[in-house]
Amino acid sequence: MHWELSEEQEMFAASLREWIAAKFPTETVRKLQTSGEANLFTEALIRDGWWGVGYSEDADGQGGGILELALAAREFGRAAVPDSRWLAAALVAPLLTETELAEQLAGQRRFVAAIPADRLPAWAPLSETEDGLTGAVRHVLGAPEADVFIVPVTGPDGPGLARVSAAEATVERDDLLDRSRLTGTVEFDRAQIIEVVAASDTSLSATVALAGVLTAADALGSAERMLELAVEYSKQRKQFGQFIGSFQAVKHAAAQMLVTVEASYSTALYAAAAIDADLADASTIAAVAKAQVTGTVADLAESALTVHGAIGYTWEHDLHLFYKRAKLDRTLFGPPRVWNERIAAALLDEPIPAG
Repeated sequence: MHWELSEEQEMFAASLREWIAAKFPTETVRKLQTSGEANLFTEALIRDGWWGVGYSEDADGQGGGILELALAAREFGRAAVPDSRWLAAALVAPLLTETELAEQLAGQRRFVAAIPADRLPAWAPLSETEDGLTGAVRHVLGAPEADVFIVPVTGPDGPGLARVSAAEATVERDDLLDRSRLTGTVEFDRAQIIEVVAASDTSLSATVALAGVLTAADALGSAERMLELAVEYSKQRKQFGQFIGSFQAVKHAAAQMLVTVEASYSTALYAAAAIDADLADASTIAAVAKAQVTGTVADLAESALTVHGAIGYTWEHDLHLFYKRAKLDRTLFGPPRVWNERIAAALLDEPIPAG
């Protein structure tokens, strides 16, 4: 089944794509990745009104829901823009109070969930003590850009979400192959806790589901662009006096890439719609999207690289931007294996395994 968007959703996606093409063409994205000035993209999102799309107007957002966030993630993946702060903001949103969410949507404070980007859908909370918070969380998405960390903790009153100023933490930035993302190891050494809010199973589950859906949508966008690049190149490159697009092996590769894109489109967007509709099995559907879409798109990246040959490895060609992004999407917040374990546990009605 092919997922159909409403006319308004199609217009939103098309408008965002046009805005990105005008403001952040590939050459600009390359410069941002080289200079490390990722915040320029975030500032443009806030300034031009895209930052609040996907959030309720009651929270000072601009309306829409998870499907709109997924459509935005898809466009960001298509353009390989540096969207770590945007994605980190989306993931932490279910963990924030109404006041904190309003501050984030206004661009006043940057909240980041201190959860490891390589271990979802489960993570181990830190322990809260009288001396403050001590411990480390590795590979936190958006950590270098945070003002306040939201840290899952266990304390005298049970599970909670601690608010800790980024000034109280030491952040060691990771060196990722995909330069469009920012992660870092966050270390706390008797860090002063601003406050602790009781942790809700619903909010934590929402963050996990969002991680799965938005990463899948990002991978979908990368896949769409890699397919376009592969088809374009197959019409330009010649071997034995013929365009390689006429070769049966290349046709088969392109056809398989198209199948992956079409399947990923419906899978990722249906998962986002399932969360919006509050379906009972929405979290399982999100896990399916993360496992299936990011896994197959990573394979598609290999096919696209094969079609391009040696030029696909070079910095001068655009393919490497999407190839690296697709490979990171596969492992971001856990590889398909751990999400498949989550699916199996849900189907067998067993406890969800630790990450």
